[in-house]
Amino acid sequence: MVIDFHTHCFPDKIADKALQKLSHVSGGMEYYTTGTVDGIISSMKRENVDMSVVLNIATNEHQQGSVNDFAAEINKIEGVVSFGSIYPKAENALYELERIKSLGLKGIKLHPEYQEFFVDDHFMKPIYKKIAELGLVVVFHAGIDYGYSAPYHCMPQNLLNALKWIEFPVVAAHWGGAGCGEQVIELLCGKDLYFDTSFGYAQMPKVIAEKIIEKHGVDKMLFGTDSPWHTATMEKRLLNSLTLTDSEYDQIYFKNAMKLLNL
Repeated sequence: MVIDFHTHCFPDKIADKALQKLSHVSGGMEYYTTGTVDGIISSMKRENVDMSVVLNIATNEHQQGSVNDFAAEINKIEGVVSFGSIYPKAENALYELERIKSLGLKGIKLHPEYQEFFVDDHFMKPIYKKIAELGLVVVFHAGIDYGYSAPYHCMPQNLLNALKWIEFPVVAAHWGGAGCGEQVIELLCGKDLYFDTSFGYAQMPKVIAEKIIEKHGVDKMLFGTDSPWHTATMEKRLLNSLTLTDSEYDQIYFKNAMKLLNL
């Protein structure tokens, strides 16, 4: 079984435009699905993925409602677990978190670059408190982002600072921080959070991946692709090159995700 804990899609009417824009600002990155939910389902069948966690992102205050309505709609599809999002600086962010919970969504995605906040900004404290009260999982984009320049808003030190306020399950995407392998090993490995493996293929050196898993433990690792930007086949090439037991691979590919999502 394979659960992909890090995927993205968009409503059909904006998917093509969204992919083209994101590809352009990121230096022409190739995409491997149509960017729609049908595209994800087709990719899952092609790539032998049993379940996908779709991470939706509200990039401004006015998007929150429609983003979470879309998340709730696709959450009904077999094989899809959809996360909502808030725009942290929105006046009604706390209310929207309550609505996300009422919609039956298990978590949210926060992207500090797109949403213009540092994860250790003090104004995030009441938001983190509400998330903990509601029992939601949070996936943070972590590390650098190809469409932005420094300073980046969720580097390992920022996340380490924020963890002292956080009492809910955290997933730091991209092996704990894209482009931050050594800092992840030094600052985050062994802490109480998960890492997903998304966008690691051809980006994460094998020796760093091995050190992260050795120090952090397989019980805190989640398989992810960052679809449509990478595929399961691509990410499996990196993971399957590591020296792990069948039981350890099972933990990364699906068991840890099932436990985190209460499946």
